[in-house]
Amino acid sequence: MSADIDPTEAIPQVTAEMIAKAAVQPAAAPSAEPAAEPAPRSRPGSAAKPTVQPVAEQPAAPDAVLGDRKGSSAFASSEPYGDRHASAGHIAAGHLSSLVQIPTVSSWDPQHADHESFARHRAALAAFYPRVHALQSEPAGDHGLLYRWPGRGRQDVLHPFPVVLMAHQDVAPVRAADWPTNPFSGEIRDGLVHGRGTLADKGGLVALLDAVESLLGEGFVPERDIWLFFGADQEAAGETAQIAVRRLYELGVRPWLVVDEGGGVVTDAFPGLSRQAAMVGVAEKGLVGVNLHTSDVGGHAAVPGKQSATTRLARAITRVTRRRFTARMNAPTAEMLARVAPGVSGGKGLGLKIATRLASGPLRKVAAWLLAGGGPEAAALVRTTVAVTELQGSAGANVAASSARARLDVRVALGETVDRTVARLRRIIGDKKVVLEVVQSSEPSEVSPTDSQQFALLSEAIGASYPDAVVVPHVLLAASDSRTFTPISDHVYRFSPFVLSRAQRQSIHGVGEHLSVDSLGRGVHFYREVLRKIPG
Repeated sequence: MSADIDPTEAIPQVTAEMIAKAAVQPAAAPSAEPAAEPAPRSRPGSAAKPTVQPVAEQPAAPDAVLGDRKGSSAFASSEPYGDRHASAGHIAAGHLSSLVQIPTVSSWDPQHADHESFARHRAALAAFYPRVHALQSEPAGDHGLLYRWPGRGRQDVLHPFPVVLMAHQDVAPVRAADWPTNPFSGEIRDGLVHGRGTLADKGGLVALLDAVESLLGEGFVPERDIWLFFGADQEAAGETAQIAVRRLYELGVRPWLVVDEGGGVVTDAFPGLSRQAAMVGVAEKGLVGVNLHTSDVGGHAAVPGKQSATTRLARAITRVTRRRFTARMNAPTAEMLARVAPGVSGGKGLGLKIATRLASGPLRKVAAWLLAGGGPEAAALVRTTVAVTELQGSAGANVAASSARARLDVRVALGETVDRTVARLRRIIGDKKVVLEVVQSSEPSEVSPTDSQQFALLSEAIGASYPDAVVVPHVLLAASDSRTFTPISDHVYRFSPFVLSRAQRQSIHGVGEHLSVDSLGRGVHFYREVLRKIPG
């Protein structure tokens, strides 16, 4: 099949009948025991949000008993990537193209949620993946989906230490005027699938589902239960993930492994490194959403006050953006450098080698300072960052604002806390007439180990799809649904199995998002390898 395919040639069309069928199909109970009381759900058009109680920290899942195998690997042998896997990328591209055309845009306000688009999206998933859709399932919130694929043994008995594989259905908001073409076109051109969500995270969703659907068709049975979770509000509140975690907690399961989006396979992140680097997120930064509010009498712009609301707000923003947080080395970043440094050569890599030598010693502050000078991505690994994302002021061009607001998106570095971060912002602003309102917060995540069976399994699966890549841990700079799973699992990893250039990484939540058909094929192969290698 050509890379420039018409998805209608191979992909069933989503019809009203499919939507209705998907909406009324009963969800099979995930176990023989009675279902727990469902979490409250908001009605379409209602401003109410579900209240989800946080889950207490749970004991870690035990290591698997790995049998003796020929060769160096303790897991099932890898299947080399070949032509048939590449052809799977063309099929996946058709699925992705169709799903991108359904604008499942996240909304912080439930009243603005596009329930019809999510219903169409669910119907498309049911049409494209009938075997997956036939698995035991239940909703998580209004549009989140939770599936159980039973492993070997009795289907009515839950495996206490399953594997959770995740992706999300929703996409970030988009300004269509900023895009040269329709951001929801799903066009397949020059071996690329174009459109909002191809990278975050419908590409990952498709790769995972294509892998599971193909293995189900082959009669494959995993060694332990597999739970598939597909969130519907990751780009907003992430409450469907909280509901899913609460459900798994109530069922008494403690995931042996959790894999979600994040990272990727990059070639241009490390100066002097000629091979690919597969970045596996072992932790993620914290998140604080802060509104800055100022007020004034306002009035006609012809007679402005000495210190207007907008002027005071502008001064606060200037102080915050000029006073950067201190750069500090953290353990995952130090290990990332240590794994990359042996492959670095030439003058370009000299600074990285120096930083690596200093990262684990008494001069680690110097290493953090060197890394922070390596560009925005490198700096974000070692310091708390602040971005001004929204501004609101006057109602008209000739009206002096009586109030003004700015939204700060703050990403909290490992080793810092939300409270200390907010306190520092107050000190930097130094103006009691600027009100700081914390509207969202989560602490930096726990760090998942790299000397574990789970990380070794992921490394082998990556090697099957990207044999030339060096696998390195890193800190995820963005927030993912997987942070919600850390109370019930000590092995939570974030990896998107796609080659991502710097331009592609910058296009996430931006303009020109796209994913290659070749990467999709390798992504499907990665998930197949993960599923095949999971031990009992």
